[in-house]
Amino acid sequence: MPYDLTKRLVVGISSSALFNLDESDQIFRTQGEEKYREYQRENQHVTLGKGVAFPFVRRLLKLNELQIDDPLVEVVLLSRNDPDTGLRVMNSIEHYGLGITRAVFLQGKSPHTYIEAFDIELFLSANKQDVVQATMAGYPAGQILQGDVKDILADDELRIAFDFDGVLADDEAETVFKTTNKLEKFHAHETKKSEITHNPGPLKKFLDRISAIQEIEAARESSDSTYKARLKVSIVTARNAPSHKRVINTMREWGITVNEAFFLGGVEKAKILNILKPHIFFDDQLSHLEASASILPSVHIPFGIANSKID
Repeated sequence: MPYDLTKRLVVGISSSALFNLDESDQIFRTQGEEKYREYQRENQHVTLGKGVAFPFVRRLLKLNELQIDDPLVEVVLLSRNDPDTGLRVMNSIEHYGLGITRAVFLQGKSPHTYIEAFDIELFLSANKQDVVQATMAGYPAGQILQGDVKDILADDELRIAFDFDGVLADDEAETVFKTTNKLEKFHAHETKKSEITHNPGPLKKFLDRISAIQEIEAARESSDSTYKARLKVSIVTARNAPSHKRVINTMREWGITVNEAFFLGGVEKAKILNILKPHIFFDDQLSHLEASASILPSVHIPFGIANSKID
């Protein structure tokens, strides 16, 4: 019987997001493919350093402890390496004890065409071109931005933070602001539609899966006094009152309850994120990620009007 991925949260991850490939990439760019291949073979048993998405992926996979016989999460490696040079990546996965058993090696080809085949609800890569191609094809994808990696092993929580417009919801409201360049027009539009649910954005299905796992954790907490929920979800948005109402009503209609919400009204997001310390933060605007990428794993979602000029 075929293995069914449709009932699990499936994340596709590139080797460049999971591990630090700076040294080997430099060899590829400066010395060519053959020297790169030789280098990877010679170092296939040398464990790669952790990449920006590593802390997020490690904690995500630990949620499978909730249902060992029926895992809640599947992470699939989608790599531009060929199987030969990709062996070092798989050896590193084994070294760190990550529960990643499924991999695709494409010898330089873009992996986005295989997202649908694996029922992937989030594809993460450090390769901008791959992410843009996936997004243009209608798939949920984000570019991991380079930054400082901190994986505190004693921290059992998994904290995920989302911007709202252009990430969880579509860019309808953001289009009003971008085309009028008037905040009062934006607030008037959102106040008028405060009871009308937003259309889903690119990461809505990913949030649905995360929310379902939170419900399983809540049930476990109710039946087991020793268990403490690990998964925490926050919304960090530039919206403020009165446009907050439509966000809250939309989340209610979707049947999703987040742990925390920050309606900042122009306050720099990085200041909040530095306190919140999420293991990953998703935003559709690079300008909002420039400061946060230096202190925590940040992901650019190249969706909607905010990214209409991205190549």
